[in-house]
Amino acid sequence: MSTDPLLEPFTIGHVTLKNRIFSSSHAPGYNTDGVPNERYMAYHKEKAKGGIGLTMIGGSSNVSRDSASLWGQMYFGSDAIIDPLLEMTDRIHSYGSAVMCQVTHMGRRNVSNDGDWLPTVAPSPIREPMHRGWPKELEKSDIRRIVDDFGAAAVRARAGGLDGIELCATSHLIDQFWTPLSNRRTDEYGGSVENRIRFTMEVLESIREAIGTDILVGIRMIGDEDQIGGLTIAESADIAQRLATSGLLDFMNIAGSSLATEEGLSKAIPPSGTPLMPYVSLASSIKEVVDLPVLHAARITDVASARHAISAGLIDLAGMTRAHIADPHIVAKLERGEQDRIRVCVGASYCINRLHQGLESVCIQNPATGRETHIPQLVPATSGPAKTAVVVGAGPAGMEAARVLAERGHDVTLFEAQDRVGGQVVLAARASERQAELLGIVGWLEQELAHLGVDVRLNSPVDADDIVQTGSDVVIVATGGAPDPSFLDAGEELVVSTWDVLSGNASVTGDVLIYDDHGSEHAPSVAEFLSARAVSSIELVTPDRLVAQDLAATTGPAYLEMLYENGVAMTPDHQLVRVEQADGKLRATLRNVHTRHEAVRTVDAVVYEHGVVPNSELYEGLRDSSSNNGVVDIPALISGQTQPGDGKGFELYRIGDAVASRGIAAAMYDARRLCQSI
Repeated sequence: MSTDPLLEPFTIGHVTLKNRIFSSSHAPGYNTDGVPNERYMAYHKEKAKGGIGLTMIGGSSNVSRDSASLWGQMYFGSDAIIDPLLEMTDRIHSYGSAVMCQVTHMGRRNVSNDGDWLPTVAPSPIREPMHRGWPKELEKSDIRRIVDDFGAAAVRARAGGLDGIELCATSHLIDQFWTPLSNRRTDEYGGSVENRIRFTMEVLESIREAIGTDILVGIRMIGDEDQIGGLTIAESADIAQRLATSGLLDFMNIAGSSLATEEGLSKAIPPSGTPLMPYVSLASSIKEVVDLPVLHAARITDVASARHAISAGLIDLAGMTRAHIADPHIVAKLERGEQDRIRVCVGASYCINRLHQGLESVCIQNPATGRETHIPQLVPATSGPAKTAVVVGAGPAGMEAARVLAERGHDVTLFEAQDRVGGQVVLAARASERQAELLGIVGWLEQELAHLGVDVRLNSPVDADDIVQTGSDVVIVATGGAPDPSFLDAGEELVVSTWDVLSGNASVTGDVLIYDDHGSEHAPSVAEFLSARAVSSIELVTPDRLVAQDLAATTGPAYLEMLYENGVAMTPDHQLVRVEQADGKLRATLRNVHTRHEAVRTVDAVVYEHGVVPNSELYEGLRDSSSNNGVVDIPALISGQTQPGDGKGFELYRIGDAVASRGIAAAMYDARRLCQSI
């Protein structure tokens, strides 16, 4: 018997979970028609296969037509959900895991110009900041209709084989009635706390009348709205007590701050550089005043934190949601005594940020997550003869390529010119505490390479002749890229790159202009780095409409707060055209991308972030002598299938930034889908 508190069974109502770890409801954007598709089923099945006690599916699953789907949510307002849902729950149950689903009406936290183009609704017609729309004030007939919709949704949930459902009160319609920020009603649904939770009680009564106690019913609710004029901790605890004593709930899932603003969302789903488990004490304070099991999920990234929260009795179940996006086999590895082989979430928020950019959720460091239908989480061993493989470049792309090839059973040598592995990630991690966690990506890969016996050769620059002399069957070029200031009309020799700053190759003081033609965290993180050093002023200039335009949802607000706190001037809509010397200073000419008017800044240093250009010399030197001329079969790559080849000479491929400037996720995806069939 395991003595690990995380692996202890736990019972909620009539359902016994095999361990204390769960994945909270979220919508990764995989479904397109309101029902679970094969991709979505495979995504959650993998967590069950990996041993999780409870996976909660269907984040923000809608019950009514006037609650539009923003992120590929499931729709419980139609019987079309039942059969696909039953297929999904059967697959999850086959591994001994429980499965519940979140059901909701999003109220004003939605848009009115999508789906059926119905107006959003709310207790009062108050604009919601996140989605920028004015809702219709709910009429009594609307309330009765939506209450009935919840009951009908619960019947479909039961028919679909779910173990339970969870109402969503995280800035959704249910708690929009609770907060004074969106409820100014003067009827029986407004004013006193009793009136403001009346809608919630009616929903719960409708559900219980429809399904009785056949499946569990819980609620995910905010424990502290953390908004001026919003619900306080004490008021939230009062509501929790009232709901808990109603006899209508089986569990509570306590969340952090309001999701009605970007600033609130960034706190509710905290990114890297923030404290672990920031709201576990909040959840614990609710647990002290209710006699129900309390679940909690917010930046519980590692098993040590989860184990502490459970063993100390702070919560009953530990939600490791993003942790399971990084590694869906956490429990299986715990059970095998392989805790040190768990791939830990680094909090990059790539998964959630993509959703808020209209893209599906994937992991920055695990290319298989969300792609299980064609990229298995566990790399299969080759069915053919073992090959000798050389990988050049030990950034994320090269390390992942070496790992996958070694898992396949091939003999792998990894050459790296520097004195350590990690490539650009090592530089990025130097910028600030919020970036430092990225080293976890490199640390896990390095550990896996050692476990698999990969021959890693540091301080080993190689040329084409060196590689040919190895006589290898496969050569993977992952040499990355390098900054290039050639976009300037003049002054290339006068500017320094963000790499130069973070590596210490350039000393930057005085008044600094940082030019960001990337839009991600690279330039803002360097602004943070320099703000802690001997600089007089910083101006961050971008040709984009917004500073840090690619930083959405959870990361953007934190960077903007940092920039404001450090007095960084922010100038959007301007290109850096040229840089010239003038009286011991630098004259930087900026051009407005809309008016084309030019302006001049006189500064002491100009730092640029403009992506990279591939280091292609080695690849070009090897191409003509390779069996495939370096050609990648695109259809085979996309599907993760074997690259065609004649078997004469070595196969040559390049991946990551050695192909084009993209990022960590793309680099590792390149490596995984190419190498998994070699």
